[in-house]
Amino acid sequence: MSKGESFIKGTIILAAAALVARVLGLVQRVPLEHMLGFSGDASFTLANNVYLMLLAVATAGIPSTLSKMVSERYALGRPHEAQRIYYAALLFAGGAGIVMTLLMYIGAPYYAALAKEPAAALSLQAIAPSLLLFPAIAMMRGYFQGRNMMSAGGISQIIEQFARVFTAIVLAYVLLRIGYGDTEVAAGASFGSVLGSIGAFLVMVYYTLKLRKKDAANRIQIERTGSEIVIPLRQIYSDIFKLSIPIVISSLTIPAVNFIDGTLIKPLLIDNVGDAAATAALGILGTRAQSIAGIPPILAIALSTSLIPVISAAYARKEEDNLKRQISLALRISVLTGIPIVLMLTTAAYSINGLLFSNTEGAGIIALLTLGTIFQITMMTTNSMLIGINKVNLSMVHVLCGIAVKLLLSVLLAPMLGIYGIIAATGLCFVLITVLNLRSLRQVVSFSVLGNRWIGFLITIVVLTVAGLLCNQAGIALTAWMNHRVAFFIGCCMVGLATLVIYPVLLVLLRVVRSEELSSYPGPLRKVLGPLMRLQRGRAS
Repeated sequence: MSKGESFIKGTIILAAAALVARVLGLVQRVPLEHMLGFSGDASFTLANNVYLMLLAVATAGIPSTLSKMVSERYALGRPHEAQRIYYAALLFAGGAGIVMTLLMYIGAPYYAALAKEPAAALSLQAIAPSLLLFPAIAMMRGYFQGRNMMSAGGISQIIEQFARVFTAIVLAYVLLRIGYGDTEVAAGASFGSVLGSIGAFLVMVYYTLKLRKKDAANRIQIERTGSEIVIPLRQIYSDIFKLSIPIVISSLTIPAVNFIDGTLIKPLLIDNVGDAAATAALGILGTRAQSIAGIPPILAIALSTSLIPVISAAYARKEEDNLKRQISLALRISVLTGIPIVLMLTTAAYSINGLLFSNTEGAGIIALLTLGTIFQITMMTTNSMLIGINKVNLSMVHVLCGIAVKLLLSVLLAPMLGIYGIIAATGLCFVLITVLNLRSLRQVVSFSVLGNRWIGFLITIVVLTVAGLLCNQAGIALTAWMNHRVAFFIGCCMVGLATLVIYPVLLVLLRVVRSEELSSYPGPLRKVLGPLMRLQRGRAS
């Protein structure tokens, strides 16, 4: 297999694993929401948010840095250095795992009290042991990527998610049937992450043994000779952290936002709306809204990220015209693919809520949080671009500014707008980071996302929004004549069908997408838009 084919195969494996993980996350939340009350939802949300935040701090950035360092050493014929770096990374992972686990377990009651949800302490403690293994798993994934064995990390991620989701649902169901309350059921669901980490670790151990046999067969010797220089651990850690810390901070935006929300929602709302309503808002945001809002970025980020290596290569070769074209195309694809999914889920929020969950409470929370994800998509895409052109420090500074604004605006808006003020602060955080990223990118190269096509695009958005709301309202009206879930399902189908028909037709008719640029789009978009281009040619004639 050629290097190009190997890279494409590895990218597909990792993208598929990320997609499976995101889908399973939603699959997990739906049955849990039916088994848990608002207090249980709030406890599970807090535990999950803290866990993801600590996990990002412990592992984000370092695996990719490790991958780069390992692949470079093997390419230079210095496998002993690669093994030394891997050894150092595993040492760090072991220490980080112990510290994070103890920190989360011991600090659980204090954090739960700070968040004004004392019942969440048990869920936080139940999920804590998973942090023992996950830093090591992340390092192992980074090492295997450096050895060009992408399937190891992808398969371990898929096994981890299946084990986590399955055990979380089963444990929650068993505890509920036995007669335990919300607190214990939520803790059982949280413990599923521990089983997921064990499953992922076993997969990585299997691939480690397999790689050792392969190395032995190829007679790759890692024994040192007198002429080899042993790299000091201090130097290895200095090199790793110098590269990875900016990436860590850049990747923290979403976990940090969710952590801020989980920590502040009840303290900010409880005096105005009472404990029960504040608990319900936290539970709805974490269990329903965040799981639905996680859907739009999947396709758009996957499509645009596929262009990032091209952007990086164009920048390295100082090909300004190519760089301008690729940045414009990546941003255009992000917006064009993200908007229809965002509007579909936003306009159908009430029907989706009624279809998937136990009641229709919180549809507004789901709609507003999902609407803001269009800026999450542009934020993540532009962050990747800055990293691709070696401006990772700028990306880090912009993320820190956005998180600071999110924190400040949450405190200012919550007394006036309640939970909607906190969600609005999240959207404005994403907007600020996107604007700062775009400004920095324009200082490197001029580019245009849609140019003079914005009016046509805005008309498309308005028409799509109106059509979606009308279809959703029609589904709600059907509840008077049939089972509510069936009516909500029909409403969701009508919104989806209207979006799939209206959106691409308007893009072509209003010349937002043009035939001369179609060949530069990814294959899936060409298949959708290609047959419609005759509408554009018909208008031109």
